[in-house]
Amino acid sequence: MSQEPIDSPTGWVAKHVKSYVESGGTQGHLYHGAPTLLITTTGRRSGLPRRTALIYGRDGDRYLVVASNGGAEDHPLWFHNLLAQPRIGVQVGAEVFDAVARPADAGERPRLWETMTEIWPHYSGYQQKAPREIPVVIIERA
Repeated sequence: MSQEPIDSPTGWVAKHVKSYVESGGTQGHLYHGAPTLLITTTGRRSGLPRRTALIYGRDGDRYLVVASNGGAEDHPLWFHNLLAQPRIGVQVGAEVFDAVARPADAGERPRLWETMTEIWPHYSGYQQKAPREIPVVIIERA
């Protein structure tokens, strides 16, 4: 991704991402006690890099994130972007690397969902109000 990413445009997420990037990952890694990372996807329509902050978990060497969108009816835009282009950029603290992301399949999701709801229990409430199954995304280094 050769261009500077466009950060998430909304309120607290934009502030979180700005703090994370400007501090080189020393600020913003924890959000209300939960670990966060930054992903940079490629906009499926614009082709521009898009960056957002997400709570993450681990499954061995893999990172896990949840496409909750707060339990909204639709998947978040970043999820649609990574479905169209699964190669993403990742920042975890000060470490920056390229990765490939994919939704967990039906056999993987229950265990990984449990991992993520232990980290951020609000996901359970989001799933209860969402009219869709909320995806768990697996991120692996490229």
